[in-house]
Amino acid sequence: MPFAGGSRAALPLCSRPMEISRARAVLARIPALDAGQLHDLLAAAGGEPDRALGARATQRVKLPAAALEFLARPDEAAIDADLAWLAGSGVRIVLADDPEYPPLLRQVAGAPAALYVQGSVAALSSAQLAIVGSRSPTPAGRATAREFASWFAREGLTVTSGLAVGIDAASHEGALAGGGETIAVYATGLDRVYPAEHAALAQRIRARGALVSEFPPRTPPLRGHFPRRNRLIAGLSLGTLVVEAARHSGSLITARLAVEAGREVFAIPGSIHSPLSRGCHQLIKSGAKLVEEAADVLSELNFSVRKEAVTPPQPEPPRGRELDKEYEMLLDALGFEPATIDVLVARTHLPGESVASMLLILELEGRVAALPGGRYGRLP
Repeated sequence: MPFAGGSRAALPLCSRPMEISRARAVLARIPALDAGQLHDLLAAAGGEPDRALGARATQRVKLPAAALEFLARPDEAAIDADLAWLAGSGVRIVLADDPEYPPLLRQVAGAPAALYVQGSVAALSSAQLAIVGSRSPTPAGRATAREFASWFAREGLTVTSGLAVGIDAASHEGALAGGGETIAVYATGLDRVYPAEHAALAQRIRARGALVSEFPPRTPPLRGHFPRRNRLIAGLSLGTLVVEAARHSGSLITARLAVEAGREVFAIPGSIHSPLSRGCHQLIKSGAKLVEEAADVLSELNFSVRKEAVTPPQPEPPRGRELDKEYEMLLDALGFEPATIDVLVARTHLPGESVASMLLILELEGRVAALPGGRYGRLP
């Protein structure tokens, strides 16, 4: 066993940093260990990570059974693989007792004992706002998330989300477009991107923020990992903004975890007929702050708003041609809630062939977007 609590003097000077690095990798892999237990373990070892793995320290601290089992028989091959990956990836292990560990997260009960971070470790301690929502948003919801995230980024808030398709991705993209920092929290190890289609986005986030996970490398995207990811998103942030969520959306789990951590929860309302508004309306009924504009969030968080930030942008020139009466009627019938061609035919009394043709033209002009299920959504 490489960690039997031997004396520090017995180690050659050159091997001391290697032993500490290995010990940190072991500590980060201990299952069921939280930040408080890690603190107690390190305190029992005089702050020395390698001594924390010896019997003298572990016997003085109450640890979960899974943690004790792992310490009795550590997976040396996995730890060797972790160290090789860490050396080549630029990923850092941040233990809960390290000065770089985010202070807001440390306040959360059961906070993770260690984080794997790629990118800016300092970003984890910046003022953050979580933005979450549906994986299948409307075009208007996606645009709202992007615009709000860009506005927050310009104001100095770091936008934190989960890299999922839909609102998460739009939020990361908006923050990057606003020139600010953004953090993506993984439900896997940082050695893989999930979903894979966001590999390029993850690289952009790493360059302008951070990728973070509490899971060691080679951890797959198991169902039970996503609530833990959501807990991390909520725990890192001053508040959580929900943009479009169904009644049983995972975003509501993030909101609940934010409440449990004593953080603010915000929700953007929508149409009473839209399933993607019901989760947000449920949150508002439960006490979440209703948000109509980005300044509402900063006001609740006691952030000062620059005058230029609240000045309405200059109107953009009209897109394409001026619409005739039938096209205006079709857009009015579509409103801001997705609808099928059959629904639009019933609302406008126009022939189905005409509605289909007009929607195609409006889509080419960037006024509507085709959605799954044969529906169309109006673009802001």
